[in-house]
Amino acid sequence: MGKYEIRAVGKVDLEKPASMQTNLHNRWHPDIPSVETIKDGETVKIECVDWTGGQIANNDSADDVRNIDLTRIHYLTGPFEIEGAEPGDLLLVEIMDVQPFQEQPWGFTGVFDKSNGGGFLDEIYPSAAKAIWDFEGIFCTSRHIPHVKFAGLIHPGILGCAPSAEVLETWNKREADLIAANKLDRQVALPPEPTNVHAGSADAELKEKVGKEGARTVPGRPEHGGNCDIKNLSRGSRVYLPVHVPGAKFSVGDLHFSQGDGEISFCGAIEMAGVITINFKVVKNGMADLGLKSPIYIPGPVEPQFGAGRHIYFEGFSVDEHGKQHYMDVAVAYRQTSLREYPWTSFGGGCIEYLRRFGYSDYQSYLLMSCAPIQGHIAGIVDIPNACTTLGLPMDIFDFDVSPSGPGKPLDMGTCAFETGVAEGRVAAGGKNSEHSFGGGLTYKDGPV
Repeated sequence: MGKYEIRAVGKVDLEKPASMQTNLHNRWHPDIPSVETIKDGETVKIECVDWTGGQIANNDSADDVRNIDLTRIHYLTGPFEIEGAEPGDLLLVEIMDVQPFQEQPWGFTGVFDKSNGGGFLDEIYPSAAKAIWDFEGIFCTSRHIPHVKFAGLIHPGILGCAPSAEVLETWNKREADLIAANKLDRQVALPPEPTNVHAGSADAELKEKVGKEGARTVPGRPEHGGNCDIKNLSRGSRVYLPVHVPGAKFSVGDLHFSQGDGEISFCGAIEMAGVITINFKVVKNGMADLGLKSPIYIPGPVEPQFGAGRHIYFEGFSVDEHGKQHYMDVAVAYRQTSLREYPWTSFGGGCIEYLRRFGYSDYQSYLLMSCAPIQGHIAGIVDIPNACTTLGLPMDIFDFDVSPSGPGKPLDMGTCAFETGVAEGRVAAGGKNSEHSFGGGLTYKDGPV
């Protein structure tokens, strides 16, 4: 039994702008000052704001999603110095608990407007939309997606240690190469951005340096993890993180009450502010002894249980919605597990089309697939030219029968939140056939092409 109260570190103020709180930051950089020291072997409670820094409100309008400032996001709590951690070690992070704040027992899921953030299916669903979720113990429900209730697999979307100067330079170089090689009509990476940089307690000179050099926190990266959005990194999980700087400089944030595999709508988990309880242990010389240069994790024992026979699985292949064949492209295939049926193809009708039979709109289904306990898998990547992926919808999250047993009976499902004056989101035909696919459009042959 515990003899002492668990120490709270990195406390946040939900009434104060995230950019004014010195124990938060929104860039990865080795020089951001540490906010506190944690002992090797110690368990602490760390408070976190939601990933938008409080930009999204509990209301029935998606104006805040449409107008979100994406230069003011991913505020992480930290960095924390871990006593004894040195480059070449591993930091063993054991997630003991994650909970929403008692004074804020709700979260949100969003579809970003295509012109401001977009998402995995923004060529089909370009409008801003939002669903608010209310928490009751381990369960959540939403007035914007009715007849659904499920237990959350609560977890952090982002955790990692600071990069060294050399690792940071590697990140910026390879992502700059990706941007230079881009042939797609979309952003493919985010370079360092001084606008609205927040570097904790850094002085003006250091803040300017972090703005010029600091890596954005949007993607996960192989050297340290970061924004991986792995739903099974929940209570009881153990994560082994490479250490690149003295003290490790660990940071955490972007807490999720629940998330489907893929988090496909970008703001696709049930995003929340809350408290995460973590135990830290330093594994000396762990990178060499265990042969690890990238994180690994062992899932915890806590997960909502849906029997193998209580899922409907939708298959997707690397043939896009316009009938164009792509080579072994799992991103194209996973899109097809999700999408509606189109009259110009001889196939189609993924999870969104299926849920339309019961009265859900495309946007309600898109939001639900992003945040509910959906199981996504790569089923086959050996049979050219088609990769095969699957998306598993748990039937027991609904309070009515959604099994494939005849024509659906539409119910009154209301609506999710849209912009002021908008009754329903737009559904577009999607991108035209192109030389380069959504997921495999950047190739290298003796350099960028």
